Amino acid sequence: MNTAKDSRDNMLSQPLKNKIDWFSTIVPLTGVIILCAFFMVFPEQSALILQQIRGFLGDECGIYYSILGLGILITTLYIAFSRYGKIKLGNNIDPPQYSSFQWGTMIFTSTMAADILFYSLCEWALYANETYITDLGGIQKWASTYPLFHWGPIAWGFYIILAVAFGFMLHVRGCGKQKFSEACRPLLGSKTDSCWGKFIDLIAIFALIAGTATTFSLATPLLSSALCRVFGLKNGTGLTIIILLLIAAVYTLTVWFGMKGISRLASYCTYLFFALLIYFLFMGGETAYIIETGFSALGNMIQNFIGMSTWMDPLRENSFPQNWTIYYWAYWMVWCVATPFFIGLISKGRTIKNVVLGGYGWGLLGTFTSFIILGNYGLAQQMKHGIDISGFIANGGSYSDAILKIFDTLPLHRPGLILLVLTMVAFYSTTFDSITMVVSSYSYKKLSVGAEPDKRIRTFWAVMFILLPIALIFSENSMYSLQSVSIIAAFPIGLIIIFIIACFYKDASQYLRESKSL
Repeated sequence: MNTAKDSRDNMLSQPLKNKIDWFSTIVPLTGVIILCAFFMVFPEQSALILQQIRGFLGDECGIYYSILGLGILITTLYIAFSRYGKIKLGNNIDPPQYSSFQWGTMIFTSTMAADILFYSLCEWALYANETYITDLGGIQKWASTYPLFHWGPIAWGFYIILAVAFGFMLHVRGCGKQKFSEACRPLLGSKTDSCWGKFIDLIAIFALIAGTATTFSLATPLLSSALCRVFGLKNGTGLTIIILLLIAAVYTLTVWFGMKGISRLASYCTYLFFALLIYFLFMGGETAYIIETGFSALGNMIQNFIGMSTWMDPLRENSFPQNWTIYYWAYWMVWCVATPFFIGLISKGRTIKNVVLGGYGWGLLGTFTSFIILGNYGLAQQMKHGIDISGFIANGGSYSDAILKIFDTLPLHRPGLILLVLTMVAFYSTTFDSITMVVSSYSYKKLSVGAEPDKRIRTFWAVMFILLPIALIFSENSMYSLQSVSIIAAFPIGLIIIFIIACFYKDASQYLRESKSL
């Protein structure tokens, strides 16, 4: 026993220093500290710079994001039903590591952080203020449709295409480096170990930090508003930052339990999510309206999917695709830096076709259910009962206060708000547990599949994820500025994703030729 303990102690001390990729650890830390200082010291100037860069990328390069989103969706479906779909992630005798339910809940909860609850409750109201929605045919038909589109197949395509590439890299090729750059090795070759590989990894890390910052900065104020309503606290930036720190403490503690803890937390998160959905669906008295509006919106999206995917508003009559669709495709790009590694990691024993179709199935089931139930309940309050939620937001009301107005219409709304808080914290914890587990591997020169990063490294990244959101909240950036962070960070990531897809095709084709010759 003492010998085993001594061995573990040695692994936690000196050997760890030799395993760390200090460049991929120190440079992101330095960059984040500089960005935090800039946002906090120069809030107005930083917002202006973000606006200018976003304006250029959105107006001049918007077609890049749109083509990439639609192209990736088509690519995933081709891979699933082509010869590549038959490739099994792992040995032919390897059974799936997790049951379908465990696998599906981990996919959903690890990708959709607490912002899915935030957006499910209020996104329809944001669209309701757009003239484009009115021109299309009105709030009832289109404000309930666009959330399904923006959180639908294209969004999940970004995750799934990389999950397939990373799963193949980890379980078929047995790669010992869980990094973006390693997925580029089939084309980069030895250059992967040079400055080119380090540059790719740095872009991936910074993009992930930008995505997490956007999520935290948008959704956390809702947590503070809900707690203030329930417990009579005074709301403010300070309370929001305290809540951020508490959330960080929760998911930092959870990552110490490794993959087993993440799997268990994902189940708890799913049960809380179901409880919240049941509360809205059956306690609010709008069950028929919610189901019928959701059914209609789903049909409307399917019928108009190609047009919605390709509309770019060339004359800039309303800039709806630039403000929303391009933002969302960029948002999914920066979010898909780490989570696909996690999906690929937990997909051992499944075929690529199963990963693609199962990923879409579980992912769309979760997101569509959330938006249909939570979103359409709020829409019912405006369309049927005259509570002008969208008008409240248009006149300067905060998104959090608008959501609280929706909760005020529900019976037992204070327990309902507590349930919302618990569910959001669970989503945050599950998502950032999985992300922290994956991105911690970037700090290693090499980490074999199945090996978990040292707890101290996981704690370091857990703290890293919380720094930039605190700076953004402290500087009181608007939603437009927060969205801009994702759009800017996503531009180079899109190019890397294209490169990874090309690498997968080359490596998978080589693997199939090798298998046929055996």
